[in-house]
Amino acid sequence: MRPRSGPTVHHAVLAARLLALRVGAGLSLTQAAAALGAHRTTVMRIERAETALDAGQVRTLLERYGAGQEEIRQFLSELATANLPGWWHPWRDVMDPWALDLMNVESAARMVRVWHPALVPPLLRTPAYALAVEDALGTGRSPADRARRVESLAERRARLTERGTRIWSLMTEAALRTRVGDGNIMEEQLAALREDAARPDVILQVARLTDPPHPLTGVAGLTLYRVDVPEIPDHVVRESPVGPADVWSDTGTVTAYRTLIDQACAAAPHPSTPLPYPVPLT
Repeated sequence: MRPRSGPTVHHAVLAARLLALRVGAGLSLTQAAAALGAHRTTVMRIERAETALDAGQVRTLLERYGAGQEEIRQFLSELATANLPGWWHPWRDVMDPWALDLMNVESAARMVRVWHPALVPPLLRTPAYALAVEDALGTGRSPADRARRVESLAERRARLTERGTRIWSLMTEAALRTRVGDGNIMEEQLAALREDAARPDVILQVARLTDPPHPLTGVAGLTLYRVDVPEIPDHVVRESPVGPADVWSDTGTVTAYRTLIDQACAAAPHPSTPLPYPVPLT
């Protein structure tokens, strides 16, 4: 079995299809596991895309669910692709486990909406700014690991750009005024933000310090993934400074956060508004 690096989109889709077929057949996890001679947690892990898809197990489950031979053949023909590691595999050892599990969601997203209360959102950071954030946070990682985390972030942005995924970012003017690294790093980051603001695949809004509070005032950084793949639901991620991020995919929670983001964006200056100039950096 390949080292764990989180499921790819293809893997997640096939796992979701197995779940749908089991439910459609009216079988419980225990009944499905009995066909494999395994514990119900084995089937649960398969359906959650937490383990590689074994051809023998998959065939047995499909037959138990009443799938036809052509459906089984087609399903099995897709296993090799589904079991390939994702593009992020080389950086898996420096990525947070919760982030690994979300790379398939990000890879399927048509839009990524981000909010950060104090810093430039990660997907819009220049490598120098991102590295300065890594250094300032004092995570205890080695310089080499911090550099590789910055590489993975840059690759994430490149992949989103390549797929035409839109990034809709809401940030605060405080992020433009908070010195991260030296003045040169900030100048480079601000220039990059101005370039991003002119891109067709980026929507950038900045809540000014003189604006009244909005629905996300005081809320930790958020990322909302809007996904086109039917088998993968929209997800929302809320950052945490003391442990794993909170991740939700249930409709109620995602809708509630999407409403907050919509309201906050409606209260912020229009994306066409020029970025506010920060205090002098030199």
